[in-house]
Amino acid sequence: MMIQRRSRTLAVACLLAATATLAASGCSKSESSDSANADSSQGAQAAKTPESSSGSGCSLEAYGAPKLDLKNAVVGFSQSEKEANPFRIAETQSIKDEAKKIGVKKLLTTNAQSQLSKQISDIQDMLSQGAQFLIVAPLNSDGLEPALKAAAAKKVPVLTIDRKLNSTACKDYVAFLGSDFVEQGKRAADAMIESTGGKGKVAILLGSSGNNVTTDRTKGFVDQLKAKAPDMEIVAQQTGEFARDKGQQVMEQLIQSKPDITAVYAENDEMGLGAVTALKAAGKKPGKDVKVVSVDGTRNAVQAIVNGDYNAVIESNPRFGPLAFATAQKFYGGEEIPENVIITDRAYNEANAKESLGGAF
Repeated sequence: MMIQRRSRTLAVACLLAATATLAASGCSKSESSDSANADSSQGAQAAKTPESSSGSGCSLEAYGAPKLDLKNAVVGFSQSEKEANPFRIAETQSIKDEAKKIGVKKLLTTNAQSQLSKQISDIQDMLSQGAQFLIVAPLNSDGLEPALKAAAAKKVPVLTIDRKLNSTACKDYVAFLGSDFVEQGKRAADAMIESTGGKGKVAILLGSSGNNVTTDRTKGFVDQLKAKAPDMEIVAQQTGEFARDKGQQVMEQLIQSKPDITAVYAENDEMGLGAVTALKAAGKKPGKDVKVVSVDGTRNAVQAIVNGDYNAVIESNPRFGPLAFATAQKFYGGEEIPENVIITDRAYNEANAKESLGGAF
């Protein structure tokens, strides 16, 4: 057992060494014309220390896949949601940029448009087109079993990013690369406590149901408030489905039904920005009358902090390209990949938002 643990730690250390020098490149789309010029090198994604990764290691031999040179391979990337928000745009662009950088023979890309059935068929189609390695951003934590079985039948490894699957690592998929979403929720709660002094009535704009991001960001936030700010009351929890228009609609309803709300925790920036629009339309001053904290790190949200309309943003870095392909290269090189490779995420607030704006996506 000790030998296996040391082996896993060594494997992650090697992975970190390989990825530390890789610069992530991302492209974003937002209301700001300057956002396309954001300095993505400032927002390079990095894994945490080996001790922060967890789960048993998965090797090429254990997975039962054939050896592969990515420069002579067909790689497929399955995006889960329509690219109408900066996170998904930056994520897809990062995969494309890194595939081009390392010389992948052919990259297939699909977009499920937030439909689980389409993501299943997208993956199956890429397998039919000869995909030999798959990078998947799952729409939901459950439901992709038909696609995973199709990949397993062809001995095509699947690497998941940004959302976890409720499946078996090193059998249904190689590993998960992404953030610690519970920790993001806790950090958002800490930022909210700091902004409010630990008192007030907070509304939570929940993400879409059926995935671990929403569940974990909610748990982290709620548990941290209970532990550190018992005088803060959660008066509403309603889904905004990770969309700006939905976040605005929910906030408009809450302003009517809960007019004494003094704080909003949005589980992504798009919903938070929608809430800001609703608050302003109602004659309230977001960032002052109603404190606003969210998760993502989009350029628009960080700019909102600079403008005084927002109080804090916990980053969830979407630039997976370099880490994903470095992980694939290590995997095909025979090294063990931990079940969970957790990345580091920064935080933006009034003190650092202006100087850190260039690193937002």
